[in-house]
This record gives sequence, structure tokens and C-alpha cells, in this order.
Amino acid sequence: MLCLGLALSVTGVAGAEIPRPPGWTPVLVDDFDGPAGSAPSAERWRVDLGHGYPGGPPNWGTQEIQRYTADPANLALDGEGHLLISPQRGPDGEWTSARIESVRDDFLAPAGGMLRIEARILMPGVSGQAALGYWPAFWALGRSYRETGAWPAAGEFDIMESVNGLDSVWGILHCDVNPGGACGEPHGIGASRACPGTPCPGHFHVYTFEWDRSVTPEELRWYVDGQLLNRIVQTQLPAATWRALTDQGGFFLLLNVAIGGGFSFAMAGWISTPTPATEPGHPMAVDYVAVWTRPGPAAQPARSTRP
Repeated sequence: MLCLGLALSVTGVAGAEIPRPPGWTPVLVDDFDGPAGSAPSAERWRVDLGHGYPGGPPNWGTQEIQRYTADPANLALDGEGHLLISPQRGPDGEWTSARIESVRDDFLAPAGGMLRIEARILMPGVSGQAALGYWPAFWALGRSYRETGAWPAAGEFDIMESVNGLDSVWGILHCDVNPGGACGEPHGIGASRACPGTPCPGHFHVYTFEWDRSVTPEELRWYVDGQLLNRIVQTQLPAATWRALTDQGGFFLLLNVAIGGGFSFAMAGWISTPTPATEPGHPMAVDYVAVWTRPGPAAQPARSTRP
């Protein structure tokens, strides 16, 4: 298949071994091993289709234009230990791509402990005019979204988000109400930085999110390759907002590459994306996804430093 051959020339390496951090208990581990062209595990992942959830907002609520499919041209293992999500443009100009979410939606930091969500990801290796409209993301939504469809009240952790082939990664919290609210929606509370060592597009980097309930006040932290990207402390939000965010039954994970959308428009200077110059077929490659929890002692004062 053309998209698989292109992706293999982009990744060029076998999948890396999933870390085993001491003291942490694995909750979800997927290294995406399997035959080239096969789908990700149906036991772990469900595939989103079309332009929105049934009964939900059109274009997934973000103005993105692609149609999500389960076609191997958009969603497939590469046989080298990677999941590939590859946006494609058909002869009629329609863009297609893929979005998956974890079957489990109970990922939660235990009382007095920690939750760690991590993935090793290669953003699509495209930049400049050819990248306008690309919007790769690794993120988590609160379980209550599946129950009520209420966003941003359900809470959203954007663990890795970037647009338009920029050498930058965003870590963002969405919460409360839109527009405005405690998280300043629709922008959320976020921070961004360049990836360490090599550019974000076209290179593997490790994106990590930690929810730390072992400290007082509690903290949410985002990292890229172990370097702090964003940090939010419980006391930055009203107590009721923090409770709504953290007292639900858990979160579920999502991986996708959107095309177009409000974030892409904004970062392109409010021009409509994609454009005729945007190149299809550049995949996001996911090496592994892992979720761990760690029980903790009684809460201690936080020691981390704000970026």
C-alpha cells in the first residue's frame, strides 16, 4: 500500500521498548505490534467514524474538515511496531484521516498517588505550506463526556498537540464552560515549546502527562522528552471546577490527525486550511502508548518549578 510504504520510509526504525518505571503499575500498554496493514487492537481501541459523534456537534466541534475512516490507508499498523494515522486526499478533493479512542475510560490518579499517561510519537514529517491544516494530537477526555457530551465540563488533557508542521508542542487543560470560565475557553490553560534535540515534525519524541495527588495542592504536569512543558496547580482553579474535573470516574485516551480546524486557522493567521498546497499522505506514527498508576504516601508539599 502506498501510505504504508511512505510511512516506513519516514519512520525507518523498529518500535522502541516500552519503559518500565520502577514503582509504577501498568494499566494500559500497547506497542502496536502486528502485521503491516492490520488494525489496532479492538480490545483496546475503538475507531471513530465520519464527521462527528451521532447527535454531537458537526466537524467534531472544531471546524476540522476530514472524514474519519477505518480504511487501512488512514489507519493501520506498519509491521514495525508503529500505529500509522495518515491523512489522505481523494481525487474529488475530500480529506480523510483517522481517530481512535481507548475502550477504557477509567484512567484516574489514585487517592494520594499518581497517574502517568505517555506515548512515543512521530508527528507528520511535513512543514511549511505543505503542512497547512495538519493537526496531530494525543489527548484525554473525561468519562463524563461519553455520558453527557458536555465539553469542556468533562475536562480535557491535551498531552501532545501541534498544527501546521510547526516545531512546537502544546500541553493544554480544558475545563469548566465555553466561552470563558476558569480555563479561559476555548483556548484553555496551555503552554508550548520546541521539542528538545530534534524538531517535533518527523522525529520521535516522548510526550507525558502526570496527575499528581501525592502533593498538596495537587498538580497536573506535561512533559516532552522528560522536560517540563506545562504545570497547573489545583489552587489555580475554583474548588468546584477542580472537583468536577477530577472526581469523575476517569478519563479515556484519543489519538488522531485532524485536517483544518480552528487551532490550525489561528496559527496560520486566520486563513482557511488546508490549502491546495497541503500535501496528503504524511503519517503520524505512534510507537507506544502506556498508562501507569503509582500509590503514594500522605500528601507532601510540591517541589516542582513552574516553566
